[in-house]
Amino acid sequence: MTRLHAPEGPQYEAIDFGHAFYEVKERDPAKLAVIDEAHEWTWAQFGDLATRIAGRLNRMGVGRGDRIAVLAENSAPYLALYAGILCAGACVVPLPFSAQPETLKIMFADCGATVLFTSDRYADVAETLGAGEVIRLEGIDAWAEGAPLPEPVRVKPDDFFDLIYSSGTTGTPKGIIHDHRFRSRQLVRMPRFGLDENAVSILSTPLYSNTTLVSALPVIARGGTLVSMAKFDVEQFLNLSQKHHVTHGMLVPVQYMRIMKHPDFDKYDLTSWRVKLSTSAPLPGPLIADVLERWPGDLFEVYGMTEGGLTTVLDARANPTKLDTVGKVAEGCEARIIDEDGHELPAGSYGEIVGRGGPMMQGYLNADEKTQESRWVSPEGWDFIRTGDMGRFDEDGFLHLLDRRKDMIISGGFNIYAADLEKVLRAHPDVADVAVIAIPSEDWGETPLGLVVPQTAGVDADAIRTWANAQLGKTQRLSAIELRDDLPRSEIGKILKKELRAPYWEKTKA
Repeated sequence: MTRLHAPEGPQYEAIDFGHAFYEVKERDPAKLAVIDEAHEWTWAQFGDLATRIAGRLNRMGVGRGDRIAVLAENSAPYLALYAGILCAGACVVPLPFSAQPETLKIMFADCGATVLFTSDRYADVAETLGAGEVIRLEGIDAWAEGAPLPEPVRVKPDDFFDLIYSSGTTGTPKGIIHDHRFRSRQLVRMPRFGLDENAVSILSTPLYSNTTLVSALPVIARGGTLVSMAKFDVEQFLNLSQKHHVTHGMLVPVQYMRIMKHPDFDKYDLTSWRVKLSTSAPLPGPLIADVLERWPGDLFEVYGMTEGGLTTVLDARANPTKLDTVGKVAEGCEARIIDEDGHELPAGSYGEIVGRGGPMMQGYLNADEKTQESRWVSPEGWDFIRTGDMGRFDEDGFLHLLDRRKDMIISGGFNIYAADLEKVLRAHPDVADVAVIAIPSEDWGETPLGLVVPQTAGVDADAIRTWANAQLGKTQRLSAIELRDDLPRSEIGKILKKELRAPYWEKTKA
């Protein structure tokens, strides 16, 4: 298969997750390891179950090279299963329960899993995926009872660690291969944010998302505490933060928006919080400022891809004049800007962002052509991953994001970046949420349309358009504003622009 090659570097000392887990589970057995709606497990309990799961899997013949799929919401048993699969030397395939059943069938057939674990909530769907064996998480303790307690399987850096599927909202889902080298390097990097044995980190996004795993796995590997939410709810999030003295969390922008708007936010004791991380989409500057003012602890915005390659980090408190950026390139990474023909552009130019770094996927499973499309080779012969995002670096080295390449609006021959228009609209006091999309235009080919979720009832859409257009360039102006009750989002908070565009473009095909 086509493979992408990550750069080597002395800062990426390998960490074997299984052996790290076996070490920390014995270190402080009475300490809480995992908390969810039904469980509060100590490290003795959590470590014992994960080890017995590994033993049962090994006894079934599961080991290096095998893949185990899971279709379930977040829970303590799911976390124990994740650790157990890795200790058995196998690869975890966390299936996205947000995908349609037909898409899940494609993913399951593609991944080649030998066993499927599921929760009661998704058991009916799981039974239709064609697995040879389906096992319920709710009975996993009894299932693993009496299993041997083996030593962790010694893995190689190229062995598959996990296989993360896209949700299928933008076409055929792709299985992103993370090997042990990829995850090992994240396990080294993330404790720089305090995600270590002293962390009490809350998981409020699904375990099938790399967003969640980036913050969860280092805490497990170092013996910290995880507070797991089956589904995000603002009031529950605030209650859990206060009750369990949460210190860390990786959230997405829409979660920050909803948390900060909660009428009782300021009544909760959140003084235990040390670090908040944000990813999946840029945080609006005014929202960052509000979080820094009212929510204790530091805030870091992290930009990257599930495929790996490039990571940038914005230390928001330390850079108050750069809140409209996603920060600087992280240590061990490199970024460049290229044009549509793949030629490198000079500093300060707008173009597609490509990156390389320690954590880089091997490629897409069973999809050499897609892997090749994701690859940009530098004049030096180095592999970079194409992000598909448009942006530029300013004179201080901070990255300014614009749009996905495919979301750029071309109107009358001019390139229009929706992010620029959205930034202006968010500044209007009547706008709670916004997305700008391209719709067909007889005169211009495409034209920008603003979809606005208003703060209150009775908002005048035309007045918002007039206000925004007065601040935009002549070629950027919005053709109209439409008011919406909400905007469709993925499980990790990304606005589904393809879904928003579809009704307008389908009319042109009629």
